[in-house]
This record gives sequence, structure tokens and C-alpha cells, in this order.
Amino acid sequence: MSKFTPAEVQYLKTQPLMRFASASLAGRPDVAPVVFEVDGDDILTAGFDITHTVRYRNIQTNPRVSVVIDDLASIDPWSPRGIKIIGTAAIEEANGSPRFRITPAVIISWAINDTTPGIPKMERREVG
Repeated sequence: MSKFTPAEVQYLKTQPLMRFASASLAGRPDVAPVVFEVDGDDILTAGFDITHTVRYRNIQTNPRVSVVIDDLASIDPWSPRGIKIIGTAAIEEANGSPRFRITPAVIISWAINDTTPGIPKMERREVG
């Protein structure tokens, strides 16, 4: 069984950016907007030269990360929706360049699986 529901996978495939948060071993946070793709149960992201990024240095010593992918389905009525993933990131090589593989442990989504109008209900699942 997939960690993501079919509705979550479909939503993720329509979104161009996510916010990627990491922290140093001392707890100093960093967040950056990045492109991404879904790879089975994981999220992949890379970049032009990620070896010079704060998140690259952070993940070498502290693999715990959070990412958020969200948007507004509508502004009238106000309809926020999205997915937050809490998990771990690993640095791997792909085609001679490093990239991050994010493996979810917790998935929190709102207005993706249940699209009932109104204030969205948060759904939280332990998956890892």
C-alpha cells in the first residue's frame, strides 16, 4: 500500500514547488522553495548545485526534514489545501549529480482527500 493516497499523488503531480525545511544539528532552521517530483513513496528534489546549499550541509548531520506543498483551490470561497510531510532526507547520486530523497514518516493533508466545502479538516497519518 502506498504511503500517499491516490488523491494526494494526483495533487502532488499538479504542484510545481514545495518548501523544504531542514535544521542544523544545533537546531538552526533553514527553508527553501524547490522543485520536486514524486518517486513511489518518496519525494525527490535536486537543483543546480545543491552541494553549496544550507540544506545540503544540514542533511549531512541532521536528516530530519519537513516539506510543505500547498495552494489555494479558490480564494472565493477561501479554500486552502495541501500536504505536509515530516520525515528524513538522504543525499544520493543520480546521473552524476547529488539529489535529496525524502522519505515520509508522517503525512498531514488538508482538503485533498476530503474536499467538503468549508474549513478543511487536517488528516494526520504515521506512515514510516
